Amino acid sequence: MHKRSNFYIGQSGFLFRLLDLLALITTFFSMLFFYNLNVSLEYLLLLSCQLFLFSYISESFGLYRSWRLGKFSHMCILAVLTISISFMIIFMLLFLIKQGETYSRVVVFGWYSCALILLVGARYLIRQVKRIRRTKGFNVEKVAIVGLTDTGKNLYEEIIKHDELGFECVGFYDDRQPSRIENLDVSLLVGSINDAVDLARNGKVQKLYLCLPMIAEKRIADIIETLGDSTVDVLITPDFLLKNLMHARIGSVGEVDTLSVFESPVNGMRRFYKRTFDIVFSLCTIIAISPVLIAVSIAVYLSSPGAILFKQDRYGLDGRKIKVWKFRSMTVAENADKVTQARKGDARITKVGAFIRRTSLDELPQFFNVLKGDMSVVGPRPHAVAHNEEYRKLVTYYMLRHKVLPGITGWAQVNGWRGETDTLDKMEKRIEFDLAYIRNWTLWWDVKIVFLTFFKGFTGKNVY
Repeated sequence: MHKRSNFYIGQSGFLFRLLDLLALITTFFSMLFFYNLNVSLEYLLLLSCQLFLFSYISESFGLYRSWRLGKFSHMCILAVLTISISFMIIFMLLFLIKQGETYSRVVVFGWYSCALILLVGARYLIRQVKRIRRTKGFNVEKVAIVGLTDTGKNLYEEIIKHDELGFECVGFYDDRQPSRIENLDVSLLVGSINDAVDLARNGKVQKLYLCLPMIAEKRIADIIETLGDSTVDVLITPDFLLKNLMHARIGSVGEVDTLSVFESPVNGMRRFYKRTFDIVFSLCTIIAISPVLIAVSIAVYLSSPGAILFKQDRYGLDGRKIKVWKFRSMTVAENADKVTQARKGDARITKVGAFIRRTSLDELPQFFNVLKGDMSVVGPRPHAVAHNEEYRKLVTYYMLRHKVLPGITGWAQVNGWRGETDTLDKMEKRIEFDLAYIRNWTLWWDVKIVFLTFFKGFTGKNVY
C-alpha cells in the first residue's frame, strides 16, 4: 500500500527556512562562546543584519521553492551563493563604515564557515533521509498520464530523467486503439481513461496528468467533474502555447477564473527585490566608475562638435517611451522615425566613438537611467523606436520583451546576440533569448548575467 508523509510534502520550504536561521544563530553564539567573547550590542546588531540579508537574498534567489521539481545540486549551489553573498556584503559594509576593528575577524569568518557547512550538510542529510524513505514507499507519489500524446510522452521522459522528483509513473491511459496511435510507444499504454479515473478514485495514484489535446475539452471537463469528489491531484498539461506563456498563473475577476498568458514576471515582492538590486548595484557602479565617466566625457567632447550625451527615444516597460542616455559616438544624433543602424566602417562614427562602442563604454550613462527607474541593470536591450515599429511586424511575440524594464545588459547580449541586426534571423535570435530570460526570470539569473557580462558582454562580432 502506498505510504505518504504529509510532513515532507509541502513543508520543505518552511523546514529549510527554519533550519537555515537556526544554523546562523547557533553558529554565531557558538563562535562567541568558543572565543570567550561577550554578547554585546554590536554583535547582536551584526547578527540581525546577517539574518535580514540572508533572508532577503534567499527569497530573491528562490532558494526555498519546491525542489521536488529541481536538482539537489542546484539547491546546494544556491545555498552556498546565498550565504557567501550575504557575508560578503557584511564584510564590505564593515569596511566602508570602518567598523572592522569592532569585530573579531576570526569569529566572523568562523561563523561563515560553520554556517556554510551546516546549511549544506542539513540539506544533504535531509536528502538521504528522503531517499531512504522513498525506497520504503514513503513520500513517493504514483502518477498516471491520461493521453498517449507527444505532450504526455515529454512529461513521462522528464519523470524518468529526474528521479529526485519522487514520482513513479504507473503508465499511460487512452481510449484510442493502439493501431490509431502513431509514432509513439504503445507498450506504455496500460488501460483506458476510465481505468485511470478508477485508479484515482480508489486512491491508487496521487496525481493524474491530463495530456489530452485541447479539442477534447468535453472529455477533460467530464474527467475533472468525475474526480471532483476524490483527493487526487489533477493537473492539465495543455498542448498549445505553453512555450509562450509568461509566468502563467491563475487569477480571477469576481467569480470568473483566468489564466494569464502574457504577464510580467516581475510583480509584487519580486519587483521590490529587482528594484533594490538595481538601485544598490547602479549606485555602487557609478561611484566606482566615476573616473571613467569623466575621462570618456572629456574624450567625447574633444573628439567632435556636439553634446557629450546622446538621448534617444526607446520603448520601456509596457511600451512607454523613455529617453535612454548614451555617450555620443557619432557626428549625428539620429532620433527620427527612421534610424539607420551603425554598420562596419560607418562614416558617422568618430574615432573615440568607435572605441567606446566596441567596449560598450558608450552605454555607461544608462546607470543613471536605472536609478531613475526607466531601465534595469539586466533586461532586454532597448531598441530605437523606429526599429521597434519595424520588427514588431516581422518577429512573432516581439513586443513581449517590453513586459519587463529594458536593461543595460541581457541574456541575449551575453550569448553573443548584440550589435547590428542586419538580417531578420539575427533579430529573431535576440528576441528568442530575451523571451527566455523573461519566462525564467529570477534575481539570481540577473546576478549570473552581470557576472557573464564582464567576460563576454562588452564586445561582439556585430558591434561597430
